[in-house]
Amino acid sequence: MSAAPRMEMEDRPRTRNSGEVLLGEDWVSPDATVETLREVRGRGGLVALNRSPLARKIIIFNLMALVVLVGGVLFLNPFRDSLVVQREAGLVREAELVATVFEAQMQPGAAPAPDHGATLDGIRLGGGVEVFVFDPAGKLLASRMVPPPVQPAPDRVRSTVITDFLNAVWDGVSGVLTFGRETAQPVDGAALAREVFPIARAGETWSHTGRDPSGSTLFSVATPIRVAGQVVGVVALTSTEGEIDTLVRYEREQILQMFVVALLVSIGLSLVLASTIANPLSDLAAAAEIGRDRDNRGPVTGRVRIPDLAARPDEIGRLSVAMRGMVAALYDRIDANEQFAADVAHEIKNPLASLRSAVGSMRFVKKDEHRTRLLDVIEHDVRRLDRLVSDISNASRLDSELVKEEEDRFDLIRTIAGLGDYMGQQAREKGVDFLTDLPADPIMIRGLEARLAQVFVNLISNAVSFCEEGDAVRVWARRRDNRVLVVVEDTGPGIPEQALTKVFKRFYSERPSGDFGNHSGLGLAISKQIVEAHGGVIWAENIRPATADISTPPLGARFVVGLPV
Repeated sequence: MSAAPRMEMEDRPRTRNSGEVLLGEDWVSPDATVETLREVRGRGGLVALNRSPLARKIIIFNLMALVVLVGGVLFLNPFRDSLVVQREAGLVREAELVATVFEAQMQPGAAPAPDHGATLDGIRLGGGVEVFVFDPAGKLLASRMVPPPVQPAPDRVRSTVITDFLNAVWDGVSGVLTFGRETAQPVDGAALAREVFPIARAGETWSHTGRDPSGSTLFSVATPIRVAGQVVGVVALTSTEGEIDTLVRYEREQILQMFVVALLVSIGLSLVLASTIANPLSDLAAAAEIGRDRDNRGPVTGRVRIPDLAARPDEIGRLSVAMRGMVAALYDRIDANEQFAADVAHEIKNPLASLRSAVGSMRFVKKDEHRTRLLDVIEHDVRRLDRLVSDISNASRLDSELVKEEEDRFDLIRTIAGLGDYMGQQAREKGVDFLTDLPADPIMIRGLEARLAQVFVNLISNAVSFCEEGDAVRVWARRRDNRVLVVVEDTGPGIPEQALTKVFKRFYSERPSGDFGNHSGLGLAISKQIVEAHGGVIWAENIRPATADISTPPLGARFVVGLPV
């Protein structure tokens, strides 16, 4: 398998803060990759609506809320209801005032019967009303039309362009829907006054709100004229048509004007919001698509570059960090596989070279003892190859198996105690003392029990293999806050200082020459991989007295495994 060219990594330590995603080593990418992302996204303004369904949804949903708000205000019409109540109350007060004037003139002992027309003309009334005076029989005694206030000049009339446009649209739709229906007859003020006359003649003040055929609001109010407790007449007032509706139109026009301004502002802010969301997501998607389709585009130099949006304190920044970490981990895995393949090839060449040399020598040797020695070499190399291939196979499957297997809670102390009984027997057969010092209380952890048991078997077997008759191996465990430490110690020759950092590397083995070829050098590397997959740590150190320096020969070796509880 061929991988992309290796990229330069920044030489800096990786740290994990609380709530932060840990990134792999960052990389430097060719500028061509950035240009490719820009070409994929396009360069049209803040955001390309025709290429961004997410941007269109953001704008539509923001506008829907604004439209519903304005539509609700216009539908409820709170200012119109307030104007109606105020206007109706004003007409009632005016009608009662006129009735009071006529009652004063009709009191017993007063001047001769009043001139109703002259009396009406002498009363100052608000504009835009028509006054009627009836006798108890319903005969019209007098009437007066008070015109509305003087209207402003045509060039000073407030414009209601938006309202007029909407009304024209509504009238057009209504005209289509009401096609063929009879046209309602116009309603005059006298007819409205006679509608409320019977209730006022019965002694009650009554007001009525209605609409003319054009939809304009009309008011009619009637109140009785009482003299000595008897109803001697009725005063009725009606308003001119369109009085309230004109005010409502002005108010509605102002609301709609503000709606248009808010609409434009909302669209602008939505575009900015959409650009801050849709464009980064588009870049991330484009980078992922480039990586997905690069095999279909022929050879491409450089690695896939995920845009760095870690500075954004939102979910998009988190997504960018996570994707960059995933890509970095993927490339780390590719590099590790390349290195592993190179190491495997190197390790297999050694026994193969030895086999080739031994087989070639078999053709020329004549003595039986030489042939026997060559056959021993061939057998040793075949066993070595078999062991090496088996360990390589186990190491290559380890990652996938760690992901597939289900973790369970188990008692780590019971597991180590069971291994101690088995491994202790092997140690005693070699003449090595095997000691355990484990807590009496169980320590429950979550993980793969079989895999962790493999780690401790490997550590204990290594310790026993380095010990001679009369040496000792000790296994002990202690709990420290939220971690548990498992330690395997031996009284063997210890580990060379320069090898302390190398013993966990693949195919590295630091053993006596007489033990050459009996170990693949993958055991500690596999153990480290299993421990780190459980969120733990493992390290090696030499055992020395507390007062001894580094030049003092070690008393043995110690391997420490720390696991989270």
